[in-house]
Amino acid sequence: MGKLYDELSKDYRFKEGMHTCINCGTCTAICPAAEFYKYDPRKIVDTVQRKDDREIGALLKSETIWYCGECMSCVTRCPRKNGAGLVVMALRNLSVKLGYFTCSEKGRQLYPLTKALNGNILNLGYCVHPQTFAYEDHPESGPVFEWVLEHKEEVYARLGANFGKEGPGALRKIPQEDLDELKAIYDETGGTERLELVEKHSLAKAEEMGMTPEEYLKYTFNHCSPGHFNSEQ
Repeated sequence: MGKLYDELSKDYRFKEGMHTCINCGTCTAICPAAEFYKYDPRKIVDTVQRKDDREIGALLKSETIWYCGECMSCVTRCPRKNGAGLVVMALRNLSVKLGYFTCSEKGRQLYPLTKALNGNILNLGYCVHPQTFAYEDHPESGPVFEWVLEHKEEVYARLGANFGKEGPGALRKIPQEDLDELKAIYDETGGTERLELVEKHSLAKAEEMGMTPEEYLKYTFNHCSPGHFNSEQ
């Protein structure tokens, strides 16, 4: 048994997701990500089951483990109640811990996602917020939403939101004491340590690639190479 497998075995998600896999492929058949990406959860579980450090290390550095949407469709269909998605979560966690996520393009995208999502949660109390949503970063949202962002105070007031103000209502200003409580939850549950690890390894990768932190953040947010999708030959 390899050291990487031993580390995976400590993760409760791995313990919950890896029981008695018979490699039937039902997880792959039901997986939405497998329909679009070059992704096969059955193969991931099969690889981990072999307990080979070389193979597991390759997985931790690969694009593959970052294709999963964590929808857990695999759990609902598996005849043995395994969860390939839970195994992937454990792999991702170990990849971050070891810094291997920076070896893959999709893994490196964890950096801008972590910065944006957790920055919003800790600073504003929301996962996504109009105040930090930049249209130029999301042109797929369309020209109507661009207009909404330009007139957000007026639009959200007409919709009945309490945008950026004290008191109850949608998009209200979250009290500082509640934001402090969120930060305490991050500290106690390991969330803060996780953010620091992502930051540490990402900045090291930025230096390796000859980029400033700002350049690396923009690059990882926008860059997508061909070859990830089933539709690409």
